[in-house]
Amino acid sequence: MLRKWLPLNFILKRAASSYGFIDPVTLLAKLRRFGHPSEVQEPIELIRAGVVFHARGLINTRAIQYNLDWVWPYWVVKQFKPHDSSFIPRGFSFSHVNLTHRNWTAVGLPDCDAYPIIDPRGLVTPIFDGWSLDFWVISKRKGMLFPSQATSASQKIDFSAGPAVHTHTSKNGLELNTSARVVISENTPQLLIHAETNAEQGDWIVLAFRPYNPEGIQFIEHIRYDKNLGEFLVNEQDNVSPGRPPEKILFSTYNQGDVSLMLNESQSALSADCSIGMATAAAFFPIRDGRERDVEVRMTLHSETPAKNLKNKTEIQDWNSHIAKTAKLRVPDQQIQFLYDAAVHTLLLLSADEAFPGPYTYKRFWFRDSCFIIHALLALGLGDRSESLVSKFPARQKMSGYFQSQEGEWDSNGQVLWIADRLQQLTGCVYDKHFLYSLVKGADWIHKKRIKTSGGEIHQGLFPPGFSAEHLGPNDYYYWDNFWGLAGLRALVRLGKRNGLYKRLGEIQKYADDFEKSIFWSISQIPENVAKGAIPASPYRRMDAGAVGSLVADYPLQLTPPGDTKIMNTIQFLKKNCFHSGAFFQDMIHSGINVYLTLDIAQTLLRAGEPGYRQLIDITADLASPTGQWPEAIHPITGGGCMGDGQHGWAAAEWIMMIRNLFIREEKGKMIVGSGLFPRWLENNEESAFGPTLIPGAKASVRFRKPESENAVYVDIDCAERRQDISFHIEIPGYRKEVVENSCKGLKVEPV
Repeated sequence: MLRKWLPLNFILKRAASSYGFIDPVTLLAKLRRFGHPSEVQEPIELIRAGVVFHARGLINTRAIQYNLDWVWPYWVVKQFKPHDSSFIPRGFSFSHVNLTHRNWTAVGLPDCDAYPIIDPRGLVTPIFDGWSLDFWVISKRKGMLFPSQATSASQKIDFSAGPAVHTHTSKNGLELNTSARVVISENTPQLLIHAETNAEQGDWIVLAFRPYNPEGIQFIEHIRYDKNLGEFLVNEQDNVSPGRPPEKILFSTYNQGDVSLMLNESQSALSADCSIGMATAAAFFPIRDGRERDVEVRMTLHSETPAKNLKNKTEIQDWNSHIAKTAKLRVPDQQIQFLYDAAVHTLLLLSADEAFPGPYTYKRFWFRDSCFIIHALLALGLGDRSESLVSKFPARQKMSGYFQSQEGEWDSNGQVLWIADRLQQLTGCVYDKHFLYSLVKGADWIHKKRIKTSGGEIHQGLFPPGFSAEHLGPNDYYYWDNFWGLAGLRALVRLGKRNGLYKRLGEIQKYADDFEKSIFWSISQIPENVAKGAIPASPYRRMDAGAVGSLVADYPLQLTPPGDTKIMNTIQFLKKNCFHSGAFFQDMIHSGINVYLTLDIAQTLLRAGEPGYRQLIDITADLASPTGQWPEAIHPITGGGCMGDGQHGWAAAEWIMMIRNLFIREEKGKMIVGSGLFPRWLENNEESAFGPTLIPGAKASVRFRKPESENAVYVDIDCAERRQDISFHIEIPGYRKEVVENSCKGLKVEPV
């Protein structure tokens, strides 16, 4: 409305010209010409997130490079070392952000959305987007140990009582071991950090308060110590309680420098106030007579999920009760097993109330990520949890029928309809009329959103240009969006038949048939010298890394048959032009190795019966962090995260789906068992098993064992809670195919 009354463009152009700046209006118009005209040029949500991200980057630029005598986090230490592979020049950088080691691991509880994160050297960020806690060791004889600067470090995660991250660092004979986990105390989540050292009598273990986190500066303006309560208060709202009183406390402000520069000074205050927001503090705990070599710190966490979820529980009970409900994997492969268990914990952690794709950078909602995560939760057998998440979707629907998490992304409606169908297929849940009405509105939106022109354009009948999955490129007529829209309509037809939506069934079927015709006609009209027998990202794009989005027609949507020629040609193009070190390298936006897209390619190869999926799985496993996590994109040189969240929920979800489908998967209503088993899992009289997982009409568990004295494989299929008869097609690579009804025990399958 404002543009109707004020000549804003004219004012902006004149103002820029008068100060010698480039004309922003003309520049923006030029930028937008790289994409197709769209009603939404850039989603405001992404612009907002980007502004916040680079605002911090500007603060990083101002704060870090002029204060290199501070103790900085691991990623800064790496990026500022001239001889390090992580080094990033700063001369023309607009902002300085973590582009080489975006790795962290969250700890928490499955019914709590508070996610403290721990970086690769043990730096703990207790609250979302907050400041951090670190531990240092000061020795008279061996010097100082700052973990971010340590010469040796290792990290692991322990799941025995819920996720606990253990970090070991050492330097000059000094060692420091820290662990961080979330516990329940008086029905409240608390962060518990334990630090222990091998230092000697007269040395110190130090608790340090740091005004930064794994993405950069995060302000500490006020910090004080209350002697009576024996706790620190940070920014007037967060209490940190050491298990024993410190003998000495030092405080510092930005103008005084980092507290690490004054460690030998005497205590002179019990608080610090810094208007710049760079206050630091160090609490000293002495080691006496070789005892008291450890310090324990507690901090109450604030969660938006109801406290009743944790009532009368311990953290062990809470995790055990949830893990007990999930599908179990058993394979003679420690790495595959560990990564599966880690992925299960990640998804439980990130789906406490809504499904988030990450604990930090991506701790916000997208329909896309949520649907992929719910898909994996269903594979784990967690029907109730999945139903609770899906039931919240209509609250996010616009009056138009659009399921909007970000403007300009046209894939969401299809994803919601598809996952709603999957949920009912697998669990038999009952939808009320209000929920079904929401889905029908979503289908109508899909139909109305399509381009209705009849000029014979190659994009006729497709969605208008959109921002799509953001890493596919500028606004365009993406096949990714259109395949999802088609799959959503097909899903609603199935839902309609099950739920008595007969009045609309024929109409929605026509929507789907017409949409399918438009999509595949569009693909057929792409010139051969452009498509090269494959499916580009859009009808107006040459083949590039964005074509990976078109593979969604195969997995998970199964809109094309297994081994479809155009799909397989797309994979061949990607493998030849867009792989690095054996995995998919997403050139666009991510500029790194992408785990979940690599696994999507592996799923298509599995479905086509191509053994190349095994290599992709092994490579993906090798890319995981020591705590079993994958960042959204991985730096091709450092192996650290270079994009997105350091613990990516979509990646964990695809790992679970990959493992599940190796054991049991669906193909147009047919249950295929064992088609992805690794030959090495059937050696040395080992046993491999998976389940119980949800399948249409039942829960199923499968088990395989091969005695040393025989060539045959023995198969068990247990089909629990069955609501219908089910045929299982056993298709173990290298063995005869068998078909069994409902279940079997000890079925002998001979080699071909």
